[in-house]
Amino acid sequence: MTILLAEDDIDLRSILSQYLELQGFTVVQAEDGQAGLDLFMEQHVDLCLLDIVMPAMDGFTLAQKIRKIDQEMPIIFLTARNQKQDKLKGLNLGADDYITKPFEVEELILRIKNILRRSRFIGAEPISIGSFEFRFDELSLSGYGEDHQLTLREAELLKYLIENKNTVLKREKILKDLWGKDDYFVGRSMDVFVTRLRRYLKPETDISLDTIRSVGFILRDDSQQG
Repeated sequence: MTILLAEDDIDLRSILSQYLELQGFTVVQAEDGQAGLDLFMEQHVDLCLLDIVMPAMDGFTLAQKIRKIDQEMPIIFLTARNQKQDKLKGLNLGADDYITKPFEVEELILRIKNILRRSRFIGAEPISIGSFEFRFDELSLSGYGEDHQLTLREAELLKYLIENKNTVLKREKILKDLWGKDDYFVGRSMDVFVTRLRRYLKPETDISLDTIRSVGFILRDDSQQG
C-alpha cells in the first residue's frame, strides 16, 4: 500500500513517514500541495494524507483536484486547525477522516488501516452464507427478517471465516492475520465477536460457528451440500 503524504513541516513529515514505513507502507512525500498533485499524477497511490495549510496549494484545493481524477481515493486531512467550519469543509469535499494536530501516531495508523480495509470493498457484491446476505461495504448481515449492523471488527472476522469456511482456524492465526498480534486482550475481544456472530447466525440451521477446544474455530457451511 502506498500513501501520499503532503505536509510542509519537514520534521513532522519525516517522523510520520518513518512510522508508516515501519508499518509496512510505502510513503511518497510532498513538501507542498503542488508537489503532492504532481506525485499523485505520476505514481500509484492507495491513500492520501494531506495537511491543509501548505504553500503552493492548500490541502482543500489538492483534495478537490484529486477527487476530479479519482472519486474513490481515500483522503485524510491533517491540520492544526480545530475549527468546525474547516472540518465540515473537509468532509464536504469527501474526506474519509480528519485528524487534528497534535495527535498520537498510533491512532492515525489505526484510522488509515481501517479506511484502507473499507475502501477495498466499497461496491463489492453481497456474500451469501446460507440464507443470509453479508455486505462488507455496509457492515451488515441480513436474513430471517432481521438486519444486523456489524462493527468493523465483526465484519472483518466474518469475512475471514467465510473465506476459510469448513476449515479449522487456529486462534493465533486469526489474531495475527486480523489484529496483527496475539495477546490476551485481543483474544478476549475476538471471543466476544465470535459469540455475537454465532447469535446472529443461529436461525440458519445449515450454518454453525463452532469452537474447537484448545485450537480455534470453524465456520461450518452445509447449505451447499446435498
